This record gives sequence, structure tokens and C-alpha cells, in this order.
Amino acid sequence: MTAPAERLDRFMARAVSAYYAARDPFGRAGDFTTAPEISQAFGECLGLWSAVAWEAMGRPDPVLLVELGPGRGTLMADALRAAADVAAPFRAALRVHLVEASPRLREAQRARLGDGAVAAWHDDVAQVPPGPAIVLANEFFDALPIRQFVRRGAGWAERHVSNGAFVERPAEDDAPPLPADAPEDAVQEVSEAGRALAAALGARLAAQGGAALALDYGPAAGGFGDSLQALRGHEPADPLADPGSSDVTAHVDFAALAAAARGAGAAVHGPLPQGLFLQRLGLMSRAAVLARAAQMAGKGRDQAGLILSGAERLVAPERMGRLFKALCLCDPALPPPPGFEAA
Repeated sequence: MTAPAERLDRFMARAVSAYYAARDPFGRAGDFTTAPEISQAFGECLGLWSAVAWEAMGRPDPVLLVELGPGRGTLMADALRAAADVAAPFRAALRVHLVEASPRLREAQRARLGDGAVAAWHDDVAQVPPGPAIVLANEFFDALPIRQFVRRGAGWAERHVSNGAFVERPAEDDAPPLPADAPEDAVQEVSEAGRALAAALGARLAAQGGAALALDYGPAAGGFGDSLQALRGHEPADPLADPGSSDVTAHVDFAALAAAARGAGAAVHGPLPQGLFLQRLGLMSRAAVLARAAQMAGKGRDQAGLILSGAERLVAPERMGRLFKALCLCDPALPPPPGFEAA
């Protein structure tokens, strides 16, 4: 029996929601490993980045530190520890808000961060209370649903999903503007959810102050191509099969996010390759300190080597350093934020 065709973005939204509601997908025992799980220096550097941004904002007290899709709470735990160690006034001013819809992951975050560390959890960014804010989004935009359009003759068709396979339907009236000169069979991906979120963040930061830092993977400029993908057990999987059983993502169109945020009144810095950004923040130097501390604590060269290799994985161009990008949206009154000064 043929199932009704479902537009790809609706299928993806349903699959992603089911996936995160049912499991803890992070780490070796899960489906994928994110930067905070690879190196604690990643979260520490983002915590210090946030402290410098707060200084540039005029040290508002209170200030919201918001994380979108905080996973197990690893990034936030490392960021808060670094802030407490070197920027006590910033740590005292912070009110932590986590945007997380999964009850399972909320419990993991509460266990990692401790009772009372989080002011509130929210299902949606729109629920975060007003006020100056610093927003962190690591590998968040890639999980937002996309639409896919395929050039057919003089027009465009849109991909739908039925029985685990693509089917094409004529593009609907609500389709976004699409290039008129695209070649035959070209695939154009559009994340309306990503653009809407970037616009909402841009409008908020321009009006209320603050900065948002997004780290994710995808090209610096848009283009044609099918980037829909899935992981299960750290191996590629069919993104259309068994919705909710694998991590379904797509490359982030950073140019589209930047345009949406600028259109809403925000300043935009980047995108920069993640490796360059993290090196400017001193991630490799911090990893070297951690490696020496591990050796001095008697944990041996193996542990020190793991610390250094984890940091190298984040910055090396042939690994995560080039494909992953850093993008900052902020209040136009702020100077270029850390890491973006020479961009």
C-alpha cells in the first residue's frame, strides 16, 4: 500500500522530533559525537568568548546565556566552569536558559549541570524571556528541516517522501524564490525554519542587545546539491528509512542565515572556518595545558595524547576545521566579537 506523500521538511521535522524524544544519541555508544564531547576545551573557549562578549555589551546584570540544543549539557558545564574560574562577575550575572524539547535530554542536562544551575528550559526560542542575551548554538541548525526542489525543464518540482523514497510533486505556490538559471536536475535546499530562526535572533539582538554564535557544518556560500544525510551507530544510514531511528541532518546554508539576520537588523560576522575560529580563541593552547595537567596528575601519555588529538580533530582542515563554520549575529552597536576581528 502506497503511503500518502509527505513534504520533505514535514517528514524531517517529524523524524528529528521522534529521534531526540526517544534516545541519548551522543558519544561512542550513540550515533554521533559533537565537539563538546570531543574536547572540554571547546566549551571552555566558548564560555570565555561569552565573557568577552558580555564585557563589550557593557556588563549587563542580569544577562541571559542561552543554548539551543544543549545535548547532555556538556558544553554548558564546561562554559560555566571556565567563566567561574576567570570571570566571576560574568558568572554571577548569568541566567542560564536552555532550549530543549526532549524530556530525556532535559534530565541529562539537569544531572550534568546540577539543581538550580538552569533558570528555565524552553521548547522554543520564542519562549526565552526578553533581555540582553548571549546565544550559543552548536550543531543546532543542521537538524532544522529543509525543503528540496529539483529543476525539471523550465520549472521546479519539490521532493516529498512516500514509503521511504522520494517522489516529486510540482512546486507549491508557497515555494520560496528559486534561481531561474539553474541547470537541469539541480537540487536547491531551503531551510525556512533556519532562516526564520536567524531572523528572529537578529531582530532580538538588534533590539535588546547581545550576540549569537552558531557553529555547524556546511558551505560558506549557498549552492546546489543534495546534502540530506543520516547517521546511526556512527555509520551512514538512509535518511528516509524508519523515521526516528537515525540522526537526520542537512548542511547549513550560512549565506541564507546571514541574509535573514541582516534583514532583521543584526550585524553579521563570518562565517569563518571552525578551525581558524577556535585557534584564534586559543583552543590548542588550552588543550596543551590540559594535556600537561593530565600527565602531572599521573594519567599518563595516553590520556594526554587523547586530549591533544581531540583538539586537533576540531581544528584540522581535513577533519572538522574546514567543513564546520562559525557565524556570529549580534547587536550592530557591538565591536567585532572574539575570533572575528580580522575576518
